Amino acid sequence: MALAGLTKQLAQEMILSATKEPEPPARPAIAPDAVGPVLAGQIQAMQKALKEDEELMVWCHAGGDKIRVMEIFLPSPQVVVLTGMDAGRAMTRVVSAAAALQLVTKTAKVPPGSKPVRVAVVPKSKD
Repeated sequence: MALAGLTKQLAQEMILSATKEPEPPARPAIAPDAVGPVLAGQIQAMQKALKEDEELMVWCHAGGDKIRVMEIFLPSPQVVVLTGMDAGRAMTRVVSAAAALQLVTKTAKVPPGSKPVRVAVVPKSKD
């Protein structure tokens, strides 16, 4: 008798779970429209952790060029403008969707007597 009752209960639970509406997918930890500020915040946090004789080198590969990033500007949370130097030391800008951007960072020691270079993070101007 007990086995028949258990089987009936399992069958009822299976029917209820099959007719139940599926749960919506979990929301991502970062809202898609907030990627730019998170990216800039990570660069600032990495620089803040540096010692006085270290600098953070930030690189971006775009359109066949390798650019050393010197400035990050966020005209909106979804768009990032990077300014830096290419291999020929020409000033170069990259305008990209923040979600599509990939940066490479590397910490380097600065030669004695030299001042470390810091990547400037420029906030959006309030018009």
